[in-house]
Amino acid sequence: ATLSCTAWSPPGDWMAAATSRMACAVAEATAVLEAFPAAFDAALRAGQRAKLGLDPAASTPGQGGEEGQGQAPVDALIDDWLGMLQRQEVDFTLAWRHLADAAEGHEAPLKSLFSDTDVLAAWLGRWRVQCEREDALAVAGALTTGQDLPGRPSTGTPMPQRAAAMRAVSPWLIPRNHRVEEALEAASQGDGGPFERLLQALQQPYGSDAGLCSYAAAAPRSVTENYRTFCGT
Repeated sequence: ATLSCTAWSPPGDWMAAATSRMACAVAEATAVLEAFPAAFDAALRAGQRAKLGLDPAASTPGQGGEEGQGQAPVDALIDDWLGMLQRQEVDFTLAWRHLADAAEGHEAPLKSLFSDTDVLAAWLGRWRVQCEREDALAVAGALTTGQDLPGRPSTGTPMPQRAAAMRAVSPWLIPRNHRVEEALEAASQGDGGPFERLLQALQQPYGSDAGLCSYAAAAPRSVTENYRTFCGT
């Protein structure tokens, strides 16, 4: 039965009223907590789809015979991408960013991050198929509704529009630990210059200012192999 937090109680029956309200509050909080995992997963997947240059609101049902059978093909594509980055120890930020370059047909920056480019090439093939599939569905829908979709072909042609959308959700600059450490060390010596420059660079995280390349670069292995932060990363 549904509990009512505003249920009336006889005068003087404060213990029963307090118990009822507590039970109601627990039930309401439990319902919110139980709904959270699904809501979080949906938001996460939508964000990941956008970073892949796909429609974040689209939902692709599982298709028999494909990798990830019983799971949406795009979910399998996302999971395989993340697993590939982890196994090859690829910088996640740069990989997502350079995937946008690949959307325009420039795969060299992305390939330079990988030790096994054959695995990457196979994944890119699957990704392009999914992009083509969504484009074809979008064009078909536009033809049905009369909507104009300029610049969005139904083939795998490199598209600046897709790349721009991907760059808008995949930052080029983040506050990398080694840069933060440099700024803190300098500040502790009375030099606020590195901090000010880092802060200025981070004002435009999605830009592509060539003058800020040093802030986009991942830390050298000599720094990361023994580096630990308070959060354990």
